[in-house]
Amino acid sequence: MLGYKYIKAVPTQFIIQFAGGKIKRAGPGLSFFYFRPASSIALVPLNSVDVPFIINEITQDFQAITVQGQLTYRINDPQLVASLLDYTVDVSTKQYLSEDPEKLAQRLVNQAQVFTRSEVQGVEMRAAIHASDQIANAVMTKFGESETLTALGVEIITFAILAVKPTPDIARALEAEAREMLLRQADDAIFERRNSAVEQERRIKESELSTEIAIEKETKELLASRTENIRTEAEAQAFAVAESLKPLQDLNPEVLKLLAIQSAEPRLVAATALRELAENAQKIGQLNITPDLLETLISRQRDFPAE
Repeated sequence: MLGYKYIKAVPTQFIIQFAGGKIKRAGPGLSFFYFRPASSIALVPLNSVDVPFIINEITQDFQAITVQGQLTYRINDPQLVASLLDYTVDVSTKQYLSEDPEKLAQRLVNQAQVFTRSEVQGVEMRAAIHASDQIANAVMTKFGESETLTALGVEIITFAILAVKPTPDIARALEAEAREMLLRQADDAIFERRNSAVEQERRIKESELSTEIAIEKETKELLASRTENIRTEAEAQAFAVAESLKPLQDLNPEVLKLLAIQSAEPRLVAATALRELAENAQKIGQLNITPDLLETLISRQRDFPAE
C-alpha cells in the first residue's frame, strides 16, 4: 500500500512508533506496518554496552596519574531515554538521525570521572597506583547510589579500572627506586648469608674448643686420680713396712747385730769382728793376727765368691 512500510526490530531493540506526537506502540522486538508519512520510529538498544575510558587526575600529593578502565551499562528505561535523547532512525538504513545516542556513553564517562576524582584526590600517588580495585569498588558503590543514573534511565553493570599509571618521568623514577631497593635487598641477603656462615664457623670452633677443654679436664682428672692412687699405694706400702718393723723397734741393737751375724756368711762375720776390734782398739792392749788367720779368710773368700 502506498506510504505504508514494514519494520521489524530484534529482541535487543526497544522500538517506539510516534504518530501525531504520541506513542502509538512500543515494545522490544516488535514488527508491524506503519504509515511512514505520519510516523517516526525510535530504536533504543537494550543490550549492554562497553565503554572504555581514560581519565587524567591529580592525587593528594599533586602527582598526575592516568586512570584507564571500562564501564558497562544497560538502558533499563528505554522510553525515558527516548524522551531525553533522540533515538529516531532512518527506517531504510536504520541509522540514527542525530548524534544523541553517542552522548549517553559520554555522560556516563563524565559521571565516572567525577566519582573517580573524589577517590583519587584522597590518596597519594603510590597508594593510588596499588588501589585500582578499591577505587573501582568505591566508584561502583557511588553509581549505585546516584540519582543521575535513575534520571537517565540506565544502570551500570560493571565498572573496572584496568590500570593506574603515573607520568612517564615519574614511572621511570619509581622503577629506578624499586630497582635500587631490590638490589639493596639482594645485598642484605648476601650479607645475611655471609654472617650466617661466619656465625656457623664460630659455633663450630667454639664446639671444638669446648671438646678440647673437656678432654683436657678429663685428662687432668685421670692424672690426679692416678697420682692419688699412687700416693695411697705408697702410703699403704710404707704403713705395711712400718708395721712389719714395729716388733724390731724395741730390740737391743746388740741383739740385732747378733741376729744379722748368725744369718750372714763367714766373710761378713769376720769383717764385722775386725771392724769391732778396730772400733775398740783403744781398749785392746795388743792384737796378733797370724798368717794362718789371713789364709783362712782368703780361702773362705775363694770358697764363697761374690755374687
